[in-house]
Amino acid sequence: MKAVVYEDINRLVLKECEKPKLIEDTDVILKVTTTTICSSDIHIKRGFVPRSVKGVVLGHEFVGVVEEKGAKVKNFNIGDRVAVNCETFCGECFYCKKGYVNNCIDKNGGWALGCRIDGGQGEYTRIPFADNCLTKIPDSVTDEEALFTGDLLSTGYWACKIGEIEKDDTVVVIGAGPTGLCTLLNLKLHNPKKIIVIDVDENRLELVKKNSYADIVLNPLKVDIEKEILKYTEGRGADRVFEVAGGERTFDLALKIVRPNAIVVLVAMYEKDQVLPLPNIYGKNLTIKFGGVDGCDCDKIMKYIEEKKIDATPLITHRMKFKEIMEAYEIFENKRDGVIKIAINMKK
Repeated sequence: MKAVVYEDINRLVLKECEKPKLIEDTDVILKVTTTTICSSDIHIKRGFVPRSVKGVVLGHEFVGVVEEKGAKVKNFNIGDRVAVNCETFCGECFYCKKGYVNNCIDKNGGWALGCRIDGGQGEYTRIPFADNCLTKIPDSVTDEEALFTGDLLSTGYWACKIGEIEKDDTVVVIGAGPTGLCTLLNLKLHNPKKIIVIDVDENRLELVKKNSYADIVLNPLKVDIEKEILKYTEGRGADRVFEVAGGERTFDLALKIVRPNAIVVLVAMYEKDQVLPLPNIYGKNLTIKFGGVDGCDCDKIMKYIEEKKIDATPLITHRMKFKEIMEAYEIFENKRDGVIKIAINMKK
């Protein structure tokens, strides 16, 4: 089979690989039908994910059809259409029992797919702990509608959950890239008083406005962000700030525009160390939350998709064939042609 392999820093190759086989009784073999490229894949390519393993097949955001299953798999049958959780987890360890599946202690647990074990940018892949880590796709939901369930939408769902949003909150999202947009889709389910989005890309801000993802959009290249946030919050600052951009100064910006006794959620992955300016924020009494998504709410997200309460398909700006995936990487990494997300059809 063909698959995208991380061979070394800044070296990805589309090559022939051995078709995966069942290893454990809790595994399934999935025939991948639609996959995509995530910013985390770019972080791996650039060498900024220390846990990643050279030689691994990339991809942790994909959907497919169950082709084989282990003897202990109870919840899925051959032929089922499924979305894949970006995290695989045993469900039995200390962390899994508390819902902290990102830190599952099993060797195949946490963010393993496309990082430490072969993922979904190939024609077939093996999914450990299938009963925990797959979500059936209803007949009324398309592959593209389900595509972001296990990663981007799970990340947004988790971020909103730990952000402890209240109805009277003014919430700021820094970054209107794929993860920021999926955070917005989940944020709207909480119905806060006001949502403000900050980004330097006018095309992305236009998408936000067109789809009514936020009440206010701000471009720091055009306005003074700190002054604008004070204007919209009666001089206090934002009640919640979600930092989803991962830029050189966006972490510092989040700390500046949040009010005292509030919550900052760091959703972004950073490629450089960030400085916590403790002398400047002493007495502000902030709660800062960050880490990897605990992606164990995919069933709830799929229900929202089925009920048309979440629709992430406007994020798909490009549709390409699997044989074009290396070109897709070049487009995505360099943010060409107004790209947000690329749906890679494995069937063509």
